[in-house]
Amino acid sequence: MNFITRRTLLGGTAALGGLAALGLGNIPAFADEAGNKVLRLPLARAAGNLDPQRYVGIFAVQELIFDPLVQYTRGGVIEPALAESWDLAEDETSVTFHLRPDVTFTDGEKWNAASMVWNLERWLPKEDYNWLHISNNLDRIETVDDMTVAIHFTKPTPTALTEFTYVRPVRFLSPKAVDADGTYAEPVGTGPWKIEKDAPEGTELVPNENYWGTRPQLDKLSLVVIPDARSRMSALQAGDIDAMGGAFIAPVAPQEATTLKANGITVVTDTGTDTMLLGFNPRIELFKDVKVRHAFNLLIDREGIGAVLMKGFATPTMNLYPEVIAYSGKRYDVPKRDVEAAKALLEEAGWTGDGIRSRDGKPLKVELVVSEDAVPNSRALGEVLQAGFAEAGIDLSLRNVDHAARHGDIPEFKYDLSLFVTNGAPYDPYNTLGLMILSTIQPGTDGKIFEDPEVDPLIEAALNAPEGEREAAFQAVLDWLHDNWAMAPLYHAQRIWAHNDRIKAFEIPATEYEMPLKGLAL
Repeated sequence: MNFITRRTLLGGTAALGGLAALGLGNIPAFADEAGNKVLRLPLARAAGNLDPQRYVGIFAVQELIFDPLVQYTRGGVIEPALAESWDLAEDETSVTFHLRPDVTFTDGEKWNAASMVWNLERWLPKEDYNWLHISNNLDRIETVDDMTVAIHFTKPTPTALTEFTYVRPVRFLSPKAVDADGTYAEPVGTGPWKIEKDAPEGTELVPNENYWGTRPQLDKLSLVVIPDARSRMSALQAGDIDAMGGAFIAPVAPQEATTLKANGITVVTDTGTDTMLLGFNPRIELFKDVKVRHAFNLLIDREGIGAVLMKGFATPTMNLYPEVIAYSGKRYDVPKRDVEAAKALLEEAGWTGDGIRSRDGKPLKVELVVSEDAVPNSRALGEVLQAGFAEAGIDLSLRNVDHAARHGDIPEFKYDLSLFVTNGAPYDPYNTLGLMILSTIQPGTDGKIFEDPEVDPLIEAALNAPEGEREAAFQAVLDWLHDNWAMAPLYHAQRIWAHNDRIKAFEIPATEYEMPLKGLAL
């Protein structure tokens, strides 16, 4: 198999058909030289270290290799996986998993209570993983018998089943896939696929012939590293790859989707599970004033951003979560842009004058941190906001930073305004509230969208509410955030994939952390 190298791509293969010059165009997409059915998909970067307990590898590749105990499906429904069934304590302080029998890792090691506990003890009791409630609240792990394990918590943990669906650090590695000192050595799981070849240029996987579930219909999955989006588009149009998409796989931007569609490529979309937000630094005086936050919200043309900037591939919103997220609450009206009402609110807040407004001799100047690496399209979005705010006498400047600088500045509140993206499925509705808004939790690398001790009790109540009370508890939080103009939700971006006509049926998976293989037909 010929892989596409980074050097080749940087050498100018972005033109249509450029990949054919590498010899890739000579291989039919669904057959190799031996006649095996092969599906070829791009990766924006190499798969990386696939240790399921580290935050390094590409989620969707790990997900192919390592199974969860339970599977997240659309709308937050939890289904069996390596656990055939489970018993959740009425007070939600423990969950007992009954493991699926006759499952083996691809190296022959048995899946049972011992291998499950071995995996859990690699990470679950460790402080580094305390962003997960199942880790932070852990009391003890109990081996009931050879195929039954109970996890006990120090307090009710309603997030437990959802957290056990995550791709990392929760998936399961063969106990034999480590070296003598217990350090990860190779990616060996129980999943439907296993690694045949892994290199910086790409990764090849073949079906796990002993897989306990529905076995793949393909003979091989070839993941080719193509870092540049234009090169991916050219490869798709030339027939050198068969599909592209996924926020963490090989993303398709709205403009790219529009171009591909115009060139006869099938574009498939689905409701996004996350939200693009404009966040106000809650620790500076300017944004402690609800009237200022309200004014900034009224200066945003959400409809225009969705239609023009996002090419129609987004739904304008005033909600923290899209409807596909459990407990996402009632839909709030999206306010029309109203410059005069915003000016009046700023006047009431003491920001007056012609041109750039000021208060107590201080001009109304704010800075928006933008990072194309961390938040794609943020530069263009920042320029739209900049022009809109200027009409009300707000001097908005843009500070461009790379991914690393953003992840350093935002948690330390070194910004006035920043763009944020909620965690999406399967992490929400819990993670965004619990990690990015609850003020008692220290900010992680994604920073804080908002914080205020006044809303903390409502958030705590929602995160710990039993099933029957959960919907009302989450609604109370969402109403408070909305009524206090705590942030500026902008839109729910659609999830975009594109494929050629060799694919006859295509289904976007439930989360952005999966390859779209389950509903795919050739």
